Amino acid sequence: MNGDLSVSADIAVSGMKAQAQRLRVISENMANVDSVSPTRGGEPYRRQVVTFKQYVDQETGADMVKVDKIIKDKSDFIMKYDPNHPAADANGYVAMPNVNPLIEMMDLKEAQRTYEANLSVMRTSRELNSKVLDVLK
Repeated sequence: MNGDLSVSADIAVSGMKAQAQRLRVISENMANVDSVSPTRGGEPYRRQVVTFKQYVDQETGADMVKVDKIIKDKSDFIMKYDPNHPAADANGYVAMPNVNPLIEMMDLKEAQRTYEANLSVMRTSRELNSKVLDVLK
């Protein structure tokens, strides 16, 4: 039983690591919400999205999670009319990043809650592991 509780903690840690990477990517997206190309006709910052992958830990046989890829969001850029901007096209439009702060905040909340849930599982597993060891003394 002691081993099962340790495996539970390991699974939770894998989830925490994956969500921590997701939080980093969301932070990058938010930081670049206004990052446009410095040159005329260039592309602005393109939003990034994290995908996850399940894998089986060879040592424990447990299903774990990790970041599979960080991919570029292929959605259209937002076009903003600003003819005086150095990056404006011939029609006076500037391509703005395809980052929607509302979506990023929702993703941030989801990642935060998932991280916290995994942290709770890890703490509970360690607590129970400790109680089992106390009983066995």
